[in-house]
Amino acid sequence: MNFNFNMNSRTAGNLATVLVIAVTGLAVGQTSSKPFSRVEATTIIADARRIVNPDGIEQLETVRIGGIEQWVSIRGSDRRNPVLLLIHGGPGYVSMPMSWWFTRGWEDYFTVVQWDQRGAGKTYLINDPAKVGSTLTLERMVSDTEEMITWVRRELGKEKIFVIGHSWGSYLGLQMAKHHPDWLYAYIGVGQLTDAPESERRGWALTLDAARRAGNSEAVRQLESIAPYFPPGRTAPLKDIYTQRKWLDCLWRCDGSPPEQLSRE
Repeated sequence: MNFNFNMNSRTAGNLATVLVIAVTGLAVGQTSSKPFSRVEATTIIADARRIVNPDGIEQLETVRIGGIEQWVSIRGSDRRNPVLLLIHGGPGYVSMPMSWWFTRGWEDYFTVVQWDQRGAGKTYLINDPAKVGSTLTLERMVSDTEEMITWVRRELGKEKIFVIGHSWGSYLGLQMAKHHPDWLYAYIGVGQLTDAPESERRGWALTLDAARRAGNSEAVRQLESIAPYFPPGRTAPLKDIYTQRKWLDCLWRCDGSPPEQLSRE
């Protein structure tokens, strides 16, 4: 019994020494390590989501669409899968940088295609804004989408594809469903635009009403200062849209819950 007790005590002492050294080393390592740089972080994410299936596809390249170079991403675990084109919102709210956490599951069942539209994201960076600015029209953006789908079908050898349009992209996607239904298996609208000016007017009215109910005099003052907001036949300056969005966001989040009126919409 004494022998076993001595052995156990000696083992416990050795184990305690090892733990002290390990914890000390960990603490030193933590205090001396530097924060990840953006390059290190993106490299880790790229390695984690790398397509390793030999039948898969992983491309990031520029394609000439609408007379300018535009960045396109193509990812999927099997080239035989159907193609899904994601048309991002905005205009200018690109989805490619954050898509690593929500499209990975899609890539098992679809070849997922994304592109940074004219004036947005990586496409913006490789083109002269002075030359592109005047081309940012509804007609040109619809034509870009048509050209993109034509290129995707040819590049991936698919007669038809699936299309998801998010927010602003839902306007472009709906135009494809309307004018080129033979190109699509299905169109999926997320945050679908229908009558955008009327949506803006209702959003402004609901935000103003919420501000009044909350007793937020500054919000009421600023929102009333941009009236009439999106009057029929006219658009609103970008600064007015920013004002509406600022108070919509604040009144939604400041108390931790959405205003009652907005939550019913």
